[in-house]
Amino acid sequence: MSAWLPSAPCSPRACVAATGPGAGLPRAVARFAAVVALVAVGVLVSLVGLRLPSGVVRWWSRWVVRASGVRVRISGVAPPAGGLLLVAHHVSWLDIPLLGAVRPARMLAKADIRAWPVAGALVARSGVLFIERDRIRALPETVARVAGALRGGAAVVAFPEGSTWCGRAQGRFRRAVFQSALDAGVAVQPVRVRYRCAGGGASTTPAYVGDDALLASVWRVVSARGIVAEVDVRPVIAPGRHRDRRALARAAQTAVIDVAAMVEHAPDAHGGRAVSRARVSSR
Repeated sequence: MSAWLPSAPCSPRACVAATGPGAGLPRAVARFAAVVALVAVGVLVSLVGLRLPSGVVRWWSRWVVRASGVRVRISGVAPPAGGLLLVAHHVSWLDIPLLGAVRPARMLAKADIRAWPVAGALVARSGVLFIERDRIRALPETVARVAGALRGGAAVVAFPEGSTWCGRAQGRFRRAVFQSALDAGVAVQPVRVRYRCAGGGASTTPAYVGDDALLASVWRVVSARGIVAEVDVRPVIAPGRHRDRRALARAAQTAVIDVAAMVEHAPDAHGGRAVSRARVSSR
């Protein structure tokens, strides 16, 4: 792995904490089965190449999250039509259907996924745009492909941190993907995603970080109770408002910083010391 690749200090053992009593085995099994069934439907649709109305895709995305036992609250401004770059902090596998519930879009994902047995081919057929994170020389080509999709009127979802964080701390937005929006002359829409427990405090149960296994993360979510996913669609950053990708990335990151988190601290698990979330978010 190249030294320049983004990474997070978060891990399941250090960051993921239970938020209360579990859902009970029968309910957890039922939720797990429902999530698998909904994903299977999505796979079949991808296999046969059907083009579904955006309303159906939004419904499916929202129900993948709801089937896992997580309540969904979406607020903010409606995304515009046409080419659009949606960006958000990355915490969980749930982020992907949550962004799909905001606006159906093509995903920007790491190229390693293409090598996955069966799933890799299915993901490739779904219109995902791949980025080779360990080949910096391939970055201009990726930026050009994303810009081409945006010019064609597609929405593209990207997680500019380049890695998942637990939600109690955040990484900085990498600049490269914002060059695609500048080149295509399209707007950027920041989206703030937060996970709460029943009492209103932050929940790290949905976090999919470090060496966590996907199925283990899914089971942890379906076994929990009272998790709420809050999706705040922030105002659009119009094309031309920022002269370069550095300024555009900074503006987008500022729009999704959790203000409440700025006065708190992540636990000692992050590097063995308390880490200010404001400091992690802005570096």
